Amino acid sequence: MPIRSMTGFAQARGEVHDSEQNNSANLSFTLSLKSVNHRLLDLHFRLPSDNDALEMKLRHVLKEKLARGHIELSLNVDRGGVETFSINRNFVGGYINAFRAAAAEFGVSADPDLNVVLRLPGALSAASQPADGDFESAVMCSLDQLLLRLNQMREEEGRGIEAELRSLMAETSAAFQTVAKYRTSVQQIYASKLKTRMQELFATQIEPERILQEAALLVDRSDVQEELVRLETHIKHFLGLLDEGNEVGKKLDFLLQEMNREANTLLSKTSGLTGDALKITEMGLAMKAAIEKAREQVQNIE
Repeated sequence: MPIRSMTGFAQARGEVHDSEQNNSANLSFTLSLKSVNHRLLDLHFRLPSDNDALEMKLRHVLKEKLARGHIELSLNVDRGGVETFSINRNFVGGYINAFRAAAAEFGVSADPDLNVVLRLPGALSAASQPADGDFESAVMCSLDQLLLRLNQMREEEGRGIEAELRSLMAETSAAFQTVAKYRTSVQQIYASKLKTRMQELFATQIEPERILQEAALLVDRSDVQEELVRLETHIKHFLGLLDEGNEVGKKLDFLLQEMNREANTLLSKTSGLTGDALKITEMGLAMKAAIEKAREQVQNIE
């Protein structure tokens, strides 16, 4: 499976027919799916009331088909024609009885306003909706088409992100090669510093153990080979994950964090040096810039 972006939008329309009305559509709906960046799978639904069972089915499918992203699913229903309503007798009757009981208890002369009562949520319900099973089946069928369109859009954007990431890894690799080229020169600069430092120490009354400690510290700081090896490994692993595809966003982000750490260490080892070491500093900064751009792109990969 190719790499997919987490950003996309798709919309599908459907109809539910009533066989008792000569197969004419008496209900149509629009299903919309919007996806943006998120570190986890974050699902949000905007459905008409009394669709809890349908929401559970939709949620189950989305969890199976999508891995990451802030997902918003909206369902708008158009019943068509003149819609008839029925009164929720238990709800309205209970409200009126409670109103009259309260008026009698407190000695208030008043009657309930039916216009106010009927505007209460749940007081009226549409009487022309087809069977729930037919409606849910039509919505679930549209969801399959919707996910296909959404993923096509996300894969198209994913191809663009992948191309950009490969270009940035090429920049990082080129900087890496330049650092490797100047590594020997930097070692010579450190050897010269070490020789000067040893001469200073021998001219003082310092114990030999202290001199050896100073020498070991400088030697440890002098070589960037360990950082270069790890950087090369991370770059190869990164490109390998791009080749594999699928849901690699989190893995790529972790590798970029590791690359940035190695680049920082490399820069710290060449701090304060002159000559060819300045080239390594320059390339280290170039690496960090490319890695940071790559991290921005990776945030949008599923």
